Amino acid sequence: MARARANGEGTIYRRKDGRYEGAAYFLTTSGRRKRLRVYGKTREEVHVNLTNAKAKAQQGTPLPDQTWKLGDYLHYWLETVVRTNRRRTTYSRYELIVRMYLGQGFGKHKLSQLSVPIVQRFLNQKLEEGCSIRNVHIMRAVLSAALTSAQREEFVSRNVARLVELPTYEPDEIKPWSADEARKFLEAASGDPLYVAFSLLVLCGLRRGEVLGLRWRDIDFGKREIYIRQQLQRVNGVLYQAPVKTKAGRRDLPLLGFARALLISQHIRQQADRDRAGATWLGTGNTDELVFTSRSGRPVEPRNFSRSFVYICQKKALRKIRMHDVRHTTATLLKNLGVPARDAQLILGHSDISTTQGVYQHDDMEHRRNSLRQVENLFVNQIESTRCRQIQPSTSRYTRTLTSSTSGRSGGIRTPDPRFWSSTPPTLQEHLTSIKLTMRGRTSAWMLGCVAVSNSRQTITSEQPSSTTAQAAQLNCPECQCRCAGIEEHP
Repeated sequence: MARARANGEGTIYRRKDGRYEGAAYFLTTSGRRKRLRVYGKTREEVHVNLTNAKAKAQQGTPLPDQTWKLGDYLHYWLETVVRTNRRRTTYSRYELIVRMYLGQGFGKHKLSQLSVPIVQRFLNQKLEEGCSIRNVHIMRAVLSAALTSAQREEFVSRNVARLVELPTYEPDEIKPWSADEARKFLEAASGDPLYVAFSLLVLCGLRRGEVLGLRWRDIDFGKREIYIRQQLQRVNGVLYQAPVKTKAGRRDLPLLGFARALLISQHIRQQADRDRAGATWLGTGNTDELVFTSRSGRPVEPRNFSRSFVYICQKKALRKIRMHDVRHTTATLLKNLGVPARDAQLILGHSDISTTQGVYQHDDMEHRRNSLRQVENLFVNQIESTRCRQIQPSTSRYTRTLTSSTSGRSGGIRTPDPRFWSSTPPTLQEHLTSIKLTMRGRTSAWMLGCVAVSNSRQTITSEQPSSTTAQAAQLNCPECQCRCAGIEEHP
């Protein structure tokens, strides 16, 4: 008699078409029981597939309620995860990538059957079609975020997007303005209605949305402080006020004298616009009023703000940079002024100090030259502060005596007179003069000694001068002494 199968053990049977089918009940992600069916050409193949499914169930991996296709899951992920937990700008970017690339590329693939080769071929094809490396990296990042959510919901067991290899993306080098260039920009923008906003960009390193989102209640003239709490953005045709980008972006900044005077002038200007507009004023009219508004009281459009920035740069022939690069300029100026990186991080509102140092703070050739010059001066000054010896000591007694005569005292710098020494570094001419004087004295003493020896051995007659007398007469000639000393140029 055949043994009865246990509850949940499953069954395997042969179909009419000759293939084998296996079926068993498993728990789904929603907690309900669902019957899973597997197919194969042989009984052994079906048995292996069914056994693997049971093993996953025993490890606590539930069965999905439905068989997801990648395209369907991406839309589900956008609406249930991204829209409710991310900023509007993030949702807008992710939705664009899904709609333009991922959904059309392999949206019909089953989520559970997505593999590394499939994703690799898709991304390689996008590179061949002319997509930039940056865009392809964004595609993989969005797909990876979606698969991570699917893995968290136990729809897939691994994130295949993380295993794909892509060419390294090297962003363009950002060259922020120097202090002179930033000063020229502020001078050029002095006549613009948004001059105060441009000044805050440079002085405080604010983001574009943070500047345009400032409210009068965020400015405390008594305590001289600015509170960064929100930003102004336009997404999908809607202009709205949103919280700052990160928790670190919620920061307090000091309101210094120049910026304080500018904001007071902006308050007077806005009050004049409000009086002229009268009942047609579109602003709030209270402390929630934005600092920067149009003549009718509307918020300043972020795109118009950027257009004004570009127009001023083009009009005054300033080096073209992005508006966001002004924030890099402020970060770099803080570094050049010696502000600690931690303080710069708090001013700029970065969550990680590595972002401040590695992304926003830049260097140029002039600062590298100054830094290396300081290192060079450290060694050059050390060398010049020690004694300088033109003649190295040797085993010869005459050389040792000559060296000690021209080198001065130990621990000091030789002067033209060997009996004195100074702590100031001598010039090259002083070194040469000292050597010449010493050599001249040594040569004269040696020549006089030779004449004295010859004079003692020869008989001197009164009628004919001896050769020694002629040699002694020649000793008064400086040129002879210089030639004897081996000095080409007469001092």
